[in-house]
Amino acid sequence: MRLLPTLAALALLPTVALAGPLTEREGWVVMPTDKAYETLVDDVTAAVTANGYGVVTQAGPTGAAAQRGITIPGNRVIGVFNNDIAVRTLAISTAAMIEAPIRMYVTEDEDGTATLSYKTPTFVLSPYMAEGGDDLAAIATELDEGFASIAADAVD
Repeated sequence: MRLLPTLAALALLPTVALAGPLTEREGWVVMPTDKAYETLVDDVTAAVTANGYGVVTQAGPTGAAAQRGITIPGNRVIGVFNNDIAVRTLAISTAAMIEAPIRMYVTEDEDGTATLSYKTPTFVLSPYMAEGGDDLAAIATELDEGFASIAADAVD
């Protein structure tokens, strides 16, 4: 009986309806999974390390919203990069480094599963190709392959 007031208060907390699941769009890879949100976040971070990259940032509004009394689905942006690639990129285009780290995005779906999405590195780096030429294109391709491997490992 003592829990009844607490449960009633929790039921009154605001919930935000989001725009809906991510769908394919130009330059993006969108990979729905059967995994739970937290599991996919953990699997992405493990796959990043296993593939020779580093998680350099993580951010998401879910926890901060909860502290404000707002419930939203899990939402995490994971910044991924590799220092060797960063140094090589800087030798080609200082401007292109504004895009580092390149991000992977884990979102919780209405049915309790999660989706992994990311913009391909080639798409992200495309504004700098005129400056960086073939050398930057080769790095973008290398990153595309690395991100595809991370994603495949994470969603398996």
